[in-house]
Amino acid sequence: MDLLALADFVLVARHGGFGRAARATARPKATLSRRVAELEAALDLRLFERGARELKLTEEGRALSERAGQLLTELEHTAASIASGGETPRGRLRISAPLLISQTAMGKIAAGFALKYPEVRLEVTTEDRPVDMIEEGFDLVIRVNPDPDDALVGRIFLRDRLVAVASPTLARPDGERPVPAVVRSAGDRQGWTLKTPTGPMILAVEPVLAMSSLIMARDAVRAGVGAGRLPLSLVSHDLADGTLVTWGDIDAPEITLWTLYPSRRLLSARVSAFLDHLKQSFPAGTPDELASFVGRS
Repeated sequence: MDLLALADFVLVARHGGFGRAARATARPKATLSRRVAELEAALDLRLFERGARELKLTEEGRALSERAGQLLTELEHTAASIASGGETPRGRLRISAPLLISQTAMGKIAAGFALKYPEVRLEVTTEDRPVDMIEEGFDLVIRVNPDPDDALVGRIFLRDRLVAVASPTLARPDGERPVPAVVRSAGDRQGWTLKTPTGPMILAVEPVLAMSSLIMARDAVRAGVGAGRLPLSLVSHDLADGTLVTWGDIDAPEITLWTLYPSRRLLSARVSAFLDHLKQSFPAGTPDELASFVGRS
């Protein structure tokens, strides 16, 4: 099998068409089309359904694209590792991370890594949306409670949980009247379920502020405008010094932060070094450990 033709097929499949792949790589569209046609002929399989305006993978094409893409990525990582000096971490490392941990901890994490590995050019992009690692060129992504993805593997490096908190000046709920609340969106009027020794308790809320940022929400809760449903790590220092008080844990799934990457085999020295750095930064991976790492803000 012609590996160059296979690589061109994977390239076209990832970009969703010959024209897009040609523009992204500055290669002739005709060359990519010819390579894919040669691969189809060699395999005696139709890999694409060619419509008037769109190109779709056949079932066989999709299966080949997924498997070949993983193998080619591993080959690329192996070649990059060899070219960059084997096990010595150096070269470019691109990471995508969600907003909250980027605002609270990523600066310190990245600085520590850069001091430890000065030959690595670390680039961190902050966004909460799911990203296509291969398409967008990321080596590693950090995500909160990610959906399962057969193309990615990873590990949990931090755990957190939601708590209902408020200023000590705000009256505690009596279970009868709604409490003023700082929420994530204006239309969020759903009650909060609190864990209590006697069982779950539904707390009715009346939104008074909508804040898309959890840090903004925490600051508003500190000011006493309403209660908030926030990660424990974000308010741990406030609870310790009495700036905020807790009304109880929220009955909700645990918050887990994952590092995700395309394959556990043949990881580059850069990715392996960053994973080890996270493990050293958060050996237990608890909310209090994250709060201690971040410090008071």
